[in-house]
Amino acid sequence: MAKKCTVPAVRDRKVARGGDPLVMLTAYDAPGARMVDRAGADMILVGDSVAMVVLGYDDTLQVTVEDIAHHTAAVARTHPSALVIADMPWMSYHVSTADTVNNAAMLIRAGAQAVKLEGGRRRIPMIEALVAAEIPVMGHIGLTPQSVHAMGGYKVQGRDVEAALDLVDAAKALAHAGCFSIVLEGVPAPVAAMVTEAVEVSTIGIGAGPDCDGQVLVFHDVLGLEQRVLPKFVRRYAGLFDLGVAALTEFAGDVRSGEFPDAAECYRLDDGAADALGLYGAA
Repeated sequence: MAKKCTVPAVRDRKVARGGDPLVMLTAYDAPGARMVDRAGADMILVGDSVAMVVLGYDDTLQVTVEDIAHHTAAVARTHPSALVIADMPWMSYHVSTADTVNNAAMLIRAGAQAVKLEGGRRRIPMIEALVAAEIPVMGHIGLTPQSVHAMGGYKVQGRDVEAALDLVDAAKALAHAGCFSIVLEGVPAPVAAMVTEAVEVSTIGIGAGPDCDGQVLVFHDVLGLEQRVLPKFVRRYAGLFDLGVAALTEFAGDVRSGEFPDAAECYRLDDGAADALGLYGAA
């Protein structure tokens, strides 16, 4: 069994200091968690992306703390070696520090070992309150999907000088507040490299180029289970949707033709029971 990944291990894994790049993948249920853990990922993110790839919503804003807790518990029951991180959904950390801590505690009780929340300096009081409650926090800056309406869509962030420097400053502030790692999403690769160099904690990129300390992608995107148009930073490593449709179509055909089930897939009566029941010729 692989050694359990921990918060301090993730915090200190800087490629510039000789560490191997970190691997994070999402998972939302026990089978997915087992696959991700068997693949050797360092972290499993129970992401609010569950809203879109599992629950059928058009964005992440509909998912609740109860939803994330439900899926976190399913992942945690597999006892993975990977560090389990739960996303804090929209409006679970925006109103008060007390609400934030209570909502995060629900996710920790469900089996998460850390939580992730989006946003820059405005989230500092929430991060500090969580850290004070001994709840590890992963930050998330750049393109923050929960801010889709405020941003006017899913737009790359940090393209100009002022915005790039603001991201660097925001990352420093998050690290100073106690974040053990920071996700950088949808930012130019050189800006992600600047951020990664500027902070002592690890950075995890998604659409942020190769110079972060690790990378994260969504389970359904990597395996080709998601059929919607994918961002340019996603690489599909399999086409499981098409394979699954083919297998299910074959099953449906076998049922309709009478080829399923066959004799080998049926249970038999005890010896003599067929005659006693008057089912002559039925073995």
